[in-house]
Amino acid sequence: MGQKDSSIPSAPEGGSKIKPVAVIDVGSNSVRLVVYSGLTRTPIPLHNEKVICALGKGLEKTGQLNSDGVGMAFDTVARYVRIARSLGVENIDTLATAAVRDAEDGAAFAKALEKRCDIKVQILTGKQEARRSALGVLCGIPDADGVVADLGGGSLELVEIGNGEMSEHTTLPLGLLRLTEAADGDRTKALSIINKALDKHKWVSKAKDKTLFAVGGAWRSLARVCIAQMDYPLHVLDNFTLDRAQAISLFDVISRLSPKSLEQIKGISRGRLATLPLGAAVLERLLEINKPRVLVFSIYGMREGQFFKSLPEAVRKQDPLISLTEEIARGAGRAPAAGHETFEWMSPLFKDESPRQKKLRLAACLLRDVWWSEHPDYRAEQAFLRVLRLPYLGLGHEDRAGLALALYYRYGSGPAKPIIKQAHTLLPDSRIHRVQTIGLTLRLAYALSAGAPGVLKKTSLKIAGGNLVLTVPDSDPLFRAGPYLRRVKRIADHLGLEGRVERI
Repeated sequence: MGQKDSSIPSAPEGGSKIKPVAVIDVGSNSVRLVVYSGLTRTPIPLHNEKVICALGKGLEKTGQLNSDGVGMAFDTVARYVRIARSLGVENIDTLATAAVRDAEDGAAFAKALEKRCDIKVQILTGKQEARRSALGVLCGIPDADGVVADLGGGSLELVEIGNGEMSEHTTLPLGLLRLTEAADGDRTKALSIINKALDKHKWVSKAKDKTLFAVGGAWRSLARVCIAQMDYPLHVLDNFTLDRAQAISLFDVISRLSPKSLEQIKGISRGRLATLPLGAAVLERLLEINKPRVLVFSIYGMREGQFFKSLPEAVRKQDPLISLTEEIARGAGRAPAAGHETFEWMSPLFKDESPRQKKLRLAACLLRDVWWSEHPDYRAEQAFLRVLRLPYLGLGHEDRAGLALALYYRYGSGPAKPIIKQAHTLLPDSRIHRVQTIGLTLRLAYALSAGAPGVLKKTSLKIAGGNLVLTVPDSDPLFRAGPYLRRVKRIADHLGLEGRVERI
């Protein structure tokens, strides 16, 4: 008891102080800077900023970068470099994508950018851009299985992934700026262009019944529209999931909405409004060809792929959820080792777990005491909301809600507010019962140990017959009194058992 589960890779203890890193993405439509807190397993953004430069505007007709956008891009990248340096960044990865790659003056622009800003610019090939998009999805979902589709202003990248590897891939000139110009704003003509381009890549239709991962700003905006249309209870874009039929039905409606109708939806920038229906049409056609089981929107893409590519191999192998929750625990002054100890101690109550269930329970144990500094009246709610809304958790929404509720029940179970009740709607009754069991058992663990490492090892918890049995050493004054007796009864009642404390 008390040993870490070796099947779930975690971050090593200690280590030198990490330094922030930055990625500048010189895209066909926007130029973006993301500064990450450091080369840890999860890319945590310290600063995220974008400017619409529209470098690819007019590229289809002129073959040149948009001259107005070029001047704006020079100023924007110069600002980004200064911001990154001010934040202590030593390593800035500057990546240029489809517009710079395809424009006749793209290489000259990149060289001028290097000279003006004292940086190195890498012009990604279509294959390199596609692979980074896939790596971004794998960064958040290591077991992702299906096709990654990354829609930008200049191109559409498609990559087949599975078992942590990438196989088939292609880059198509179907970015929204290009597609809009090529179709002259005509939706029927745009669909014809999309069909013609996709028909050449038969492997896309052979990856059916898996998952289609939608990446890119246009499709993130589309996810916001879907969430609004559905009155969905959780306004978190990452891993927002729709089944194929539901998605096609929604996109068919959205692709015909006017910009005026879309303006009523919060969180959609004006720059996205004009191209959003066309973005929906591209994704709808992909769904019809690829025939995935589900569609998953990912906030991780090319920039996170570059981040992931930069990680040391040992860090890449860590489980992202466990690594993140261990870091959160350390930040709150709680030793991850005590969380692993709690996990092992309560394991006799959770037989026949799937690997996913086991990992989520471990995450709950690592986060068990993180919100100790909150006011007691608000700990349950704060723990729940932080976990539910954390933007970079990398979990599907059902798992996110389950983890949040487990922490809610760890700190209490007072009158449920509307947001708690909404989270319940994302889970089946059996799952709610399980997370309540986890939360109640975490409360018992704290009542026994006050969160101190090494204490739980002196006790054991098991189910024997129709009894929930807690065994404690009679000679240790730690266990002669305390609130743990009523906690045992509370768990036993929840499980339909009799609670018993044995002193040995």
